Amino acid sequence: MINKYIIANLKMNMTAQEVKEYLKIMNDTMFCSNVIICPSDIYIPYFLNHSYDVGIQNVYYENNGPFTGEVSPLQAKSMGIKYAIIGHSDRRKMGEDDLIINKKVKKCLENKIKVIFCIGETLEQREMLKTDKILKQQIISGLRGLNSKQLSNVLIAYEPVWAVGTNLLPTTKEISDCIDFIKTICSKFLTGLPFILYGGSINEENISTLKNLKNVDGFLIGGASCNANKFLKIIEIIENAQ
Repeated sequence: MINKYIIANLKMNMTAQEVKEYLKIMNDTMFCSNVIICPSDIYIPYFLNHSYDVGIQNVYYENNGPFTGEVSPLQAKSMGIKYAIIGHSDRRKMGEDDLIINKKVKKCLENKIKVIFCIGETLEQREMLKTDKILKQQIISGLRGLNSKQLSNVLIAYEPVWAVGTNLLPTTKEISDCIDFIKTICSKFLTGLPFILYGGSINEENISTLKNLKNVDGFLIGGASCNANKFLKIIEIIENAQ
């Protein structure tokens, strides 16, 4: 059985001292190898220096040029970064559309960085029964033009926008049905089937239920991953289920 991916999106959190304390707790207790940490860019070297698999939270879609404040996939790869989060709802709220997201996905894969590709519907879209339509559009547009080899390096993270950081959670049936729908769309419109993850208000209490989802290949964890002890508890629960 393939171990489930366990990905921490630390977002824009923690000071340098807090990162050091976080790492001390993690280093003293860490016991599995299928964990990926995505810290703020400026803290990435801290985690690389402790041999973690590291993801970057965002990249630009060019390898170099006059793009002040941006980080390119080429630069990320040269540091030893293995993953990049693309299409997160936080970035979509800032104006990133499917065209930009697709360009970022392709540039990451060209540089041999695996993509954590986020999709999900808003509460308004869900209430209007548009979930399937939105997921289909995001998948087809965001992953347009990829071949089967490239898709094998993509992890789709289904994160309902209304569940991110809200403590609201879909039922396990709702999650399972959406994952099945995503797999159907991938099989129909793409040349391969990526790994499928779930994310959105995951914590050490509800992971005991979520871990039983048979069609989920892993989890993208936000707020709870910023607390080392809570994150380690989540990892332990997932690992004990495998």
